[in-house]
Amino acid sequence: MHRPSRPNPLLRGLSCFACETPHDPLRAQGVCTRCGMPLRVDYAFTPGCVEVASLRGSSLWRYRDVLPVVAGEVTLSEGFTPLLPVGERVWVKDEARNPTGSFKARGMTAAVTMAKHFGARALSAPSAGNAAGALAAYGAAAGLPVTVAMPEDTPHSFVEECRLYGADVHLVAGTIADAGAYLRSHGPKDAFDVSTLREPYRVEGKKTMAYELFEQFDGELPDVIIYPTGGGTGLVGMWKAFHEMEALGWIRPGAAKPKLVSVQAEGCAPVVKGFREGAEKTVPWPSPHTTAYGLRVPSPIAGFVCLRALRETRGTGVTVSEETIGTATRALARISGIDVCPEGGAAWAALDQLRQNRFIGERDRVVVFNTGTGLKYR
Repeated sequence: MHRPSRPNPLLRGLSCFACETPHDPLRAQGVCTRCGMPLRVDYAFTPGCVEVASLRGSSLWRYRDVLPVVAGEVTLSEGFTPLLPVGERVWVKDEARNPTGSFKARGMTAAVTMAKHFGARALSAPSAGNAAGALAAYGAAAGLPVTVAMPEDTPHSFVEECRLYGADVHLVAGTIADAGAYLRSHGPKDAFDVSTLREPYRVEGKKTMAYELFEQFDGELPDVIIYPTGGGTGLVGMWKAFHEMEALGWIRPGAAKPKLVSVQAEGCAPVVKGFREGAEKTVPWPSPHTTAYGLRVPSPIAGFVCLRALRETRGTGVTVSEETIGTATRALARISGIDVCPEGGAAWAALDQLRQNRFIGERDRVVVFNTGTGLKYR
């Protein structure tokens, strides 16, 4: 039986990433009611209020003391994925080990938990593939009906996965942006929207990737994190976690944080383009195309937060070609035994570029993210 949820006593409130407008944390929220931008979950963290030694459990809910609720989670035992060495001072964080085979499980365990906490009767979201499968699974676990919309060229395996869990699936011409527009116009009116960064809590689940790295590096963090970026929830979440660890006293105030690297496909790179041009926000990418479907997000709502995270951490942005993505995906699989997805292949390809231009130093410890299983693409 699902236990009643219990809010984290350290939860301070919600505020907008863009305009800082506060919002009530005791009721369901979407985007900022003032400017329409994503909301951030804020906590009253102080040094010593959460100790690493006190963490218990083998899922990401071992970090419940830094998450919005401390009891009553909707979980499929997600998180605490392996950190696998694949070269000299290089590791792959293999998110394919999560339920439904991708890092999307992290965001959905938090988002669905909070939606149920606030009394949602149904859930919906657009997706490029993996998020839909994760939402369908966690909706089933929560006993909530799910409606998803995906681009019509999404690989069949993603579609059938959603149907297996009982979700209502709609295939839409165009991109994930078109799928989102379809749901806003034609989706069920009583469904709570858990789209990427259109509610505050998927970020909270994704930030646990950084907390895990801290533990897996024995109380330290790597020097560089190479991350394939679509909507940017993981990038934003890890950046948020760095600040939280500082507030908790886990890392030294003012210490250098890992350099975040956003990796995108040449055919859809709004974040990298904005970074290179020194822009404060991203602009929609015209005619996006890539077979790394998780990277085909032409207009990420939190693009401006991704840019902020890259610059604050002295990171960068890298684009990779379709040919390179395929070659790197196979290369990483053959040297590691990891089931690599195209998005993970893109991140692996970026590693060579970063070494060649000397962004990565000889002594840097580097983590490359493989965000999901490659099986669904075949």
